[in-house]
Amino acid sequence: MNKDMEQVLKKAEVLIEALPYIQKFNRKIIVVKYGGSAMSNEELQKNVIKDVTLLKLVGFKPIIVHGGGKEISRWVGKVGKEAQFVNGLRVTDDETMEIAEMVLSKVNKRLVTMVQELGVKAVGISGKDGGLLQVEKKYADGQDIGFVGDITEVNPKILYDLLEKDFLPIVAPIGLGDNFDTYNINADDAACAIAKAVGADKLVFLTDIEGLYKDINDKASFISRITASEADALIEEGFIGGGMLPKLNNCTSAIKNGVNRVHILDGRIPHCLLLEIFTNQGVGTAIIRDEDKHNMLQ
Repeated sequence: MNKDMEQVLKKAEVLIEALPYIQKFNRKIIVVKYGGSAMSNEELQKNVIKDVTLLKLVGFKPIIVHGGGKEISRWVGKVGKEAQFVNGLRVTDDETMEIAEMVLSKVNKRLVTMVQELGVKAVGISGKDGGLLQVEKKYADGQDIGFVGDITEVNPKILYDLLEKDFLPIVAPIGLGDNFDTYNINADDAACAIAKAVGADKLVFLTDIEGLYKDINDKASFISRITASEADALIEEGFIGGGMLPKLNNCTSAIKNGVNRVHILDGRIPHCLLLEIFTNQGVGTAIIRDEDKHNMLQ
């Protein structure tokens, strides 16, 4: 058999491998949290949007929740301010909040445009729209860090309406407080809260690391599948630190609140989303329900 024919047959095998996954996830909601380096590189950005668009076209109901931290810091710098962080949370005064909202709106509409270019209808909203994200003021170890919000309530009606009308919703992590002040929200928290509220089958975090390691300095300790209980035990035993700790807490919280499976993927790998969801091997870390430990087709 010649090389060309072999390659063509390999493509067919890939499609056949994807078939049971496509059947299983038809009409299921998947929430994709999109941020980090995959967002600042134009080529990777296009790949991610292509992936999500493909998920939609094969029957998934995707919702994108995006960040914009690096871009916000860039614009804060442009007006001569210095970005300040306490425990990884951006100190957000009036002016910074104004900049954050403008930048997130700009990022939001850029993503909408990219999806539309691929022939899929998208609608960009923020957590303000339709009362999607209600928040209260968040403190960092008792310290006032300004307009940073903790989500108290999610009203997913607007998302259901958009999905029902065949739109792909793209959400900017901004919410309203009781007094109708605007608050900046951590995008991981927003994605997690939305995934719980809509009963998502999957929640995917596109990050700047390959996935979860038991020991970050030992590449051989990579974890490709872990149950929520096993993840909690790793946290308890002090194996997980830094920026991964709140992310993993979000993952296990989502599983305990009805999300079927959570994936942590390296957004810098082209098409990591498709590789993780449609192949037996996968490329990142999947956090699963305890009862699904022996069920591979997830």
